[in-house]
Amino acid sequence: MIMKNWADKKVIVLGAARQGTALSRFLAGKGARVVLTDLHGPEALSADVLTLKDAGVELCLGSHPLELLEGADLVCVSGGVPLNIPFLQETVRRGIKLSNDSQIFLEACPAPVVGITGSAGKTTTTALLGLMARKYFEMKQSPHRAWVGGNIGNPLIGQVGEMHADDLVILELSSFQLELMTVSPQVAVVLNITPNHLDRHVTMQAYSAAKARILNYQHQGDVAVLNRDDAGSWALAAQLKSDLISFGFNRPEGNQNGTYIHKDSIYLQIDRQQLKMFPLDWIQLRGQHNISNVLAACAAAAGASLALPAIQSAVEEFSGVPHRLEFVRNVRGADWYNDSIATAPERTLAALQSFEGPLVLLLGGRDKDLPWEKLAEHVHSRVRHAVLFGEAAGLISQALGEVKAGETLQSITRCASLQDAVQKAAELAREGDTVLLSPGGTSYDAFKDFEERGECFRQWVNAL
Repeated sequence: MIMKNWADKKVIVLGAARQGTALSRFLAGKGARVVLTDLHGPEALSADVLTLKDAGVELCLGSHPLELLEGADLVCVSGGVPLNIPFLQETVRRGIKLSNDSQIFLEACPAPVVGITGSAGKTTTTALLGLMARKYFEMKQSPHRAWVGGNIGNPLIGQVGEMHADDLVILELSSFQLELMTVSPQVAVVLNITPNHLDRHVTMQAYSAAKARILNYQHQGDVAVLNRDDAGSWALAAQLKSDLISFGFNRPEGNQNGTYIHKDSIYLQIDRQQLKMFPLDWIQLRGQHNISNVLAACAAAAGASLALPAIQSAVEEFSGVPHRLEFVRNVRGADWYNDSIATAPERTLAALQSFEGPLVLLLGGRDKDLPWEKLAEHVHSRVRHAVLFGEAAGLISQALGEVKAGETLQSITRCASLQDAVQKAAELAREGDTVLLSPGGTSYDAFKDFEERGECFRQWVNAL
């Protein structure tokens, strides 16, 4: 437990985005002396940040002066703030505890929590499971509710006072949030662990260790949900203190609890019984990776004791999340898709495997120190035209190499911006093609986040 009584405790919150703002307001409401600090000036921050003054929060904008640490009881770090900055190094040197909004939320939350992490698929799985939980409470005509938030974009710390013991929380957790955690959710889901965020974590070992923290503090009677088809996730089974419900395409070995596919339907093996859940053609999402996400959501739903009719109803209704293989429109016979969420080459590879037929692929953004070679091989065999943009365009071009006779890949074009790339893709696309924005890099070279990038892409495509 970080702290039971916040009254008159001095807390420094680093980062004035959604997480930091919500946490500052919560802690000030608990009587803490809160200082919110951000490297940006007031002109670059939301109006909501500036209203924190009325709640008693002190703002320190434009820098992180070390003097703030005088008399500090706790320093809370927003997800986007690296742990190796001088301010945090000095925090550790002085023996001041570090925490974040997710840790404080989990300690304060009266309801059971399903936490979901992974290198890819977190938001889709979180959103689908959230819909399952909402359906469950609706069908029961229960006064209780499902809360969905975390890294999905809605910090729940400000709403924890409204939650009840019979509610259910579905919480998306990134490696950035997990690397400080000393508490685990009652149901912990690890979808997969593949190379990602190595610009922050440096090594796969450190990255995997951050993901594993979602399981490290579970107790007997809690539930872990792991992916039998992913080596990184499945390796964590050896360290479990909790019960296991796994997911994967093939039936789990022996009497192990888990979801799987059999005869074009999804099944759940639970307590030595095989339960048919629903046929595969109920799933509206494209790609094998999304079928894996559905299998994961079903396993987590079983771990949270959600009833089958609620699970079935949610799967039938769920059409996906914006910026994740999202169909935008057909332009002169070519289908355009927005997969701006693909901020790692592995994600782009999964997107490519979701389509058949000719592809025009938009690749670029900012590199995260991840390997491009495996994706490059598939681009040569699956993509007709590659259109590159952003900071990583040169690096990607180097990984792709030359266009060779006899391959599917016919051209590689570099553009100055995503907007220019959209125009070029429109020139290259032919009737029957799929034009896919699945960048493989982050958005931070030109956009606030992947959502802004996806929204701009939509606008430019709709203007064609």
